[in-house]
Amino acid sequence: MGDFLTRRGTMNALRARPILPRSIPMPLPRARVCLTFDFDAISPWLVASKGGAVAPGVVSRGEYSARVGARRVLALLEKHGIQATWFIPGHTIDTFPERCAEVVAAGHEVAHHGYCHESPDRLSDAAEREVLELGIDRIKRLTGAAPVGYRAPGGASSQRTMPLLVEYGFRYDSSLAASDYLPYWPRVGDDADPRSGYRFGQEVDVVEIPTQWNMEDWTYYEYAPGFSNGGRAPSHVYRAWTGEFDFMYERIPGGVCVLTLHPESVGRGPRLLVLEQFIQHVRRHPDVEFRLMRDVADEFRAEQAAVGGAR
Repeated sequence: MGDFLTRRGTMNALRARPILPRSIPMPLPRARVCLTFDFDAISPWLVASKGGAVAPGVVSRGEYSARVGARRVLALLEKHGIQATWFIPGHTIDTFPERCAEVVAAGHEVAHHGYCHESPDRLSDAAEREVLELGIDRIKRLTGAAPVGYRAPGGASSQRTMPLLVEYGFRYDSSLAASDYLPYWPRVGDDADPRSGYRFGQEVDVVEIPTQWNMEDWTYYEYAPGFSNGGRAPSHVYRAWTGEFDFMYERIPGGVCVLTLHPESVGRGPRLLVLEQFIQHVRRHPDVEFRLMRDVADEFRAEQAAVGGAR
């Protein structure tokens, strides 16, 4: 851990922060919604095989993501004039370059999601750095610029992940869940001692835009051995998503509602219709805007600067 905190001046980006009062000093809309898509395609199934042969039936589930799901999602977003953030593993960029190029051509943001959907908490120090660099390289080739956002595959960040994001200049992360509708500054250097109280580390110059498992599609819909059982009806998912949005709209002014979606899951017929119904539900409320994640991060920084908590 210490090595990561001293590389390339990373330590200069760390300092303790006071708890700031909640304030909306800038003209934010009453509610913001981020539609985010983890365009994993074949990569999770490949890494789950640990480099062995992957059954054609398993490969086909990931292939559906690019062949059908992503195309339907792109068409839906175009229909409603929405730009979204796509977290794309480098493996997907290498495997389906044309479809990924369509994402960029439509004006969507591309953010980092590993190379082959590797869980950072299962990697060595060197391997996590290598995976981060591979993903950055592929996104640079695709978009012409390094990504500013990151989401850990499976939400499985390691103790090294946040220091690496600081070192490589990421502006935001969307892997943690210490809040639900409000961004915050994440930390490094926590001390988890089971014989004493948990000791919190230092906050860093990365905006955390939190996620929730109940605001994604995979665990509701899909079956994956050892991970999710799925089987929920689209009508159930619609009630869950709109319930979260409605609570935020009423109780958390200036909040951010983040949906974490997968083209191979939400791109299937009735599920896509439910996503469209959610979009329509959101737009029936006044003063709501769809946002890219990078814009939410910039807004949080501006907001914090206005109350004296800027980085």
